[in-house]
Amino acid sequence: MTNMNEGLARVRAVRRRLAQEGPPWARDHEGDFETVTVPERHCDQLRDLMVSERAETVVEIGLAYASSALAIGEALATVGRPSPRHVIIDPFQEREYANTGWDLLRSAGLDSIATLMATPSSLALPRLLAEGFTADAAFVDGSHRFHEVFVDLYFLRKVVRPGGLVVIDDDWWPSVHTAVNYYERNLGWTAVPDAFPGEATGAGPDGRQAARCKAFRLPDPSFEPSFEDFRPF
Repeated sequence: MTNMNEGLARVRAVRRRLAQEGPPWARDHEGDFETVTVPERHCDQLRDLMVSERAETVVEIGLAYASSALAIGEALATVGRPSPRHVIIDPFQEREYANTGWDLLRSAGLDSIATLMATPSSLALPRLLAEGFTADAAFVDGSHRFHEVFVDLYFLRKVVRPGGLVVIDDDWWPSVHTAVNYYERNLGWTAVPDAFPGEATGAGPDGRQAARCKAFRLPDPSFEPSFEDFRPF
């Protein structure tokens, strides 16, 4: 982005238009955008969290309609560090979403710092690890199957720097929450209090009002526990 103020204004305009008007194209499922996308308030809180972290490099799993990606892009532009980088992993962006999310990022000028990996996260994350990629933070909103969330978090604890952040969307789903719980109980991940303040945005799968997004700080230094210290989750 050529000028920081102009770049920020452009990103904010695209974010505002998406929140008010919805995406220019959506899948033929009733209320699909509202169901799939991260609510605007949570996107604002995600942006603020990344700004407070002074994040320079972020990895994101899941793009869809780009609400969270635009918020992360706004944060990276706001922080203004020398080499911002936003790696987004989504194998379904073209097939399921007709590249709508990526086109929105491009219209915001964020393709200058963003890269889209159109492969499953179980393949993309180990590739990033092998390349020596290190992130300050991650946002996870991909598959909600327990085993796939667990694998995503396994690699993210190696990709995200010690002391960095991993932010989880849809923690209210039992499959997601259970996977996260292992890392919290056994690997020293610590919930960040008040990362997403305010009332819950809706009901989880069991009908209970709950927090949708949750942020965790990784331990610094990182460590590998003894197998004898396993804590059931």
